[in-house]
Amino acid sequence: MQDDYRGLNANMHTVEAFLAAADVAGLEQYRVRSGRIIDHVLKWADGNHWRIPEHFSREWEANLECNKEKPDDPFKPYGATPGHGMEWARLITQWALSTFRENAATDPCGHCDRHIPAKAAPYIEAAENLYNRAVADAWNADGAPGIAYTTDWEGHPVVHDRMHWTLAEAINTASVLFRVTGKAKYADDYAQFMQYLNEKVLDHVNGSWFHQLDQNNQVIGTVWPGKSDLYHALQATLIPYSAPEVSIALAVKQQTA
Repeated sequence: MQDDYRGLNANMHTVEAFLAAADVAGLEQYRVRSGRIIDHVLKWADGNHWRIPEHFSREWEANLECNKEKPDDPFKPYGATPGHGMEWARLITQWALSTFRENAATDPCGHCDRHIPAKAAPYIEAAENLYNRAVADAWNADGAPGIAYTTDWEGHPVVHDRMHWTLAEAINTASVLFRVTGKAKYADDYAQFMQYLNEKVLDHVNGSWFHQLDQNNQVIGTVWPGKSDLYHALQATLIPYSAPEVSIALAVKQQTA
């Protein structure tokens, strides 16, 4: 049976895979394909106050009310997912820097001695918009530390749970945007996220990260029972120390060569 649902989460991880394929195998057509997906995402986000629609029809019409009656659906939650806004911001930055790195003309970012390729600059600005919207909406937004899992389209938290992967992406993207722009706010955000990780999310007894906490930062397991996901926590220990234009697969290979 054919499902007419179209989701942006699958496209986000497709971009991640495409960029890795381009870097590791030299298949530049996958970098080009990533750019086509990114341009669509940015059009939708720009038209929605930088909150990315997640759910679409077969014709790619956004369904902003999807699962409003069941906002905590584990696979298709209602509203915006700030963690995805951050993750898209990082991937867009990676794509833009890797795509336009050969462009000779550069524009200073205005805040430091770094230079961003001229053609990449609008994408970096868009990535900052996505990240900053997500942080403003979800970080410490409900009276307790942490990043709310989802918000409505006005930026109010809906599902207040804290997911470990959201924090991992916040750490990654804050570090990348600091390295690219030199803006102190991103370094400050990174420090706050790392402090929260140490105080609430790291399991200092048994290792790894707690995967899901409630609004009061108590461990729960309605979506993420146990510690089944190593991918996000591992990447959060690698991406802050890697070149922002390179996929993590190639970055690790280069560091161990």
